[in-house]
Amino acid sequence: MTALAPEHAPILEAVERFCARLSPAEMARRDTEHVPPYDYLPLLGEMGLIRAPFPEAVGGLGLPWSLFCRIQESIGYHAQPIASILNRVVSFGGMPLLQFGTAAQKDRLLPPLLDGTALVALALSEPGAGSDARAVTTRATRVAEGWRVNGRKTWISDAGQADHLLTLCRIAGDRVGDGLVALLVPRAAPGVSMTIIPKVGNNCMPSWDIGFDDVVVPDTDRLGEVGSGFRTITGTLRFSRASLSATIVGSARAALDLAIAHAIERKQFGQSLTGFQVLRHRLVDMKMAVEKARLMVRELARVVDADEPSDELAAMTKIAATEMFQYVTDHGMQILASAGYATDSPMQRYWRDARLYSFGEGANEIQREIIARHMGLTGKPA
Repeated sequence: MTALAPEHAPILEAVERFCARLSPAEMARRDTEHVPPYDYLPLLGEMGLIRAPFPEAVGGLGLPWSLFCRIQESIGYHAQPIASILNRVVSFGGMPLLQFGTAAQKDRLLPPLLDGTALVALALSEPGAGSDARAVTTRATRVAEGWRVNGRKTWISDAGQADHLLTLCRIAGDRVGDGLVALLVPRAAPGVSMTIIPKVGNNCMPSWDIGFDDVVVPDTDRLGEVGSGFRTITGTLRFSRASLSATIVGSARAALDLAIAHAIERKQFGQSLTGFQVLRHRLVDMKMAVEKARLMVRELARVVDADEPSDELAAMTKIAATEMFQYVTDHGMQILASAGYATDSPMQRYWRDARLYSFGEGANEIQREIIARHMGLTGKPA
C-alpha cells in the first residue's frame, strides 16, 4: 500500500475542514425531505474535488486515486449523499468521457462537468436487463440524423437533473462487435419521458424510470466505437468500484462510531453495554470488518494509480465494502435497538442506505463470477 506524498496532507486537511461544516441535522433533513445534494456540485467544483483525479491535460489536477479515495472516505464519513454524487459525477460521467470521448466531446463536455455545472447520468439498467447488461433491448437505429432511440431504462440515478444520459443501446439490425452502442442522449431531447421511483433508502439519490420514444441523437453524441458499447460502459468500472467502496468505508466508520458511543453511554443491569463481553466482541468484529475493507480500497487505489490489471481486485473490494456496510449497520441497529429504529437516528439511515449496494452498481453475485473466472473456476477465460 503506497503512502501518500507529504504535499497531499494539506488537501486532506482542507477536506476535513469542509466536512466539519456539514451539519448532521442538514443531512438528516435532506434524507427526510428527499433533497439531493446537487446544490453542492458547484462548490465541489470550486474546491477542485471533481477535477482532482483527472489529468491536467483536460483541466484536472492530476492527483492520484490513492488520494481521491481518501477524500471520498472523509466525505462519506460526514455526508454520504455528497460523497455519493461526487463518485457518480467522476465515475459515471467524467471517466467514460476521458477514456472514450473524442477530442471535441472532451472540449465540450468535460469543462462544465469538472466545474460542477453539468451532470451525466448512466442509463444502463432495464426492466429485463440489470445484472445481465448485455441483454439490453433499448434500440438505436441508424438514421440520416444519426441515431433514433426507442426503449426503456429504469433505476437511473440523477436522470432528472442530468444534462446527458449515457445510454447503452442495442444496434438495430447490426451484429458488429457486441452489437451495442453508447449514446450521450440529451435529457431535454424530444421523446424522453421520466417518472421518479419511490424507494426504501438513499433518499438523496433520486432514481428514475425513463422512456425513449423516437429520440434522435446525432452521431457526434456517440461515445466510443460502434459495436463496442459494452466496453465503453464497463471500461471505467475500476474507478467507480474504488470510489464507491471508499465512500462506503467512510459511512461504515461513522455507523461504527455511533454504535460505540451508544454502547459506552447506554446503561443496562448496572453497567454500560461495553461491560458485556458479547457486545465488546461484536464491536471489535465490526471494527475489523471496516479496517479490512479499508485496506482493500487503498490497495485497489494503488493498483489503479499504477495502471495494473484491476478487474479481480475491484470486484473483491466492491464485495468486501458493501457486505461489510450491511454487517456493520445491521449489528449497529441491534446494539442501538429502539434508539436506532427511531427515524431521528442516523443509524436507521445508514442501515437503509447500506442495503442497496450489494446489488446496486453491479450485483455482488456478478462480482463473484468475475473473481471465479480469474480463478479459472468457470471453464471460461478471465
